[in-house]
Amino acid sequence: MKRVNVGGIDMSRIVYGMWRLGDDEDTSPAHVQAKVEACLAQGITTMDQADIYGGYAAEELLGNALKAAPALRDQIEIVTKCDIVAPIGMHTDKRVKYYDTSAEYFSTSVDRSLKLMNIDVIDLLLIHRPDPLMDHAETGACLDKLVASGKVRAVGVSNFRPWDWDLLQSAMQTPLATNQIEASVLFHTPFTNGDVAFHQRQGQPIMAWSPLAGGALFGNEGAAVRAVLERIGADHGVGADAVAVAWLLRHPAQILPVMGTNNLSRISGLSDALKVTLDRQDWYEIYTAALGHEVA
Repeated sequence: MKRVNVGGIDMSRIVYGMWRLGDDEDTSPAHVQAKVEACLAQGITTMDQADIYGGYAAEELLGNALKAAPALRDQIEIVTKCDIVAPIGMHTDKRVKYYDTSAEYFSTSVDRSLKLMNIDVIDLLLIHRPDPLMDHAETGACLDKLVASGKVRAVGVSNFRPWDWDLLQSAMQTPLATNQIEASVLFHTPFTNGDVAFHQRQGQPIMAWSPLAGGALFGNEGAAVRAVLERIGADHGVGADAVAVAWLLRHPAQILPVMGTNNLSRISGLSDALKVTLDRQDWYEIYTAALGHEVA
């Protein structure tokens, strides 16, 4: 498995996303451990979490597994996110869903995440969503302080546009490490709206959530693209999903797809994307199918 340096954190090129961890019928420590070990067997060492995942319960599910098998902690990098406050789980007293990028919320959320995941440090902390009410000076100073405290090794953002990134970075001493954005064959807007180019110019690796378009690739919406993916996949002995991920990996911006599934068999096949080599015509054939017309 190829590795990528993200803000000083050595991460696997493919990331395992744990947003569905609480949706599984079996959420026992042993089963979560089995998922992590299935990733490790392929060289996938980076685990992606968020405080809100599983109704604010997914971090604890990972923590239970790490408590039962402490040796796993030294084999993985943990990414987590915060700032979404939804009236569920521990926030049932809230009357509206909102974003909170205050220093108080971040400090409390980080301490809670450390405790729930049974760890001493978060490898990479991301702001989950841009907050229109963000006081960038307060937020930036808080993130710097969290890194200085040793509770967090690196910080970044998620779903930020370039101007959101620049605003926050202007108030920070710590370089932001990455931006986790939605990107896939079907959601290819970031490749032309400046989002990918902004980070590529600065040499900042990008994390991509929903790299299979939330399953839309396998519905009617993705039929035309899927046909191309399946044909190319057949030449490499892999499925259409692996080719869709390989399409992201082929881009020179160093994109780290975040893959989420609870199925152990599918987890074991996440690295199939690395078996696919796409040339320029392959990439554009897939892109053309996604556009629904040839490029100008």
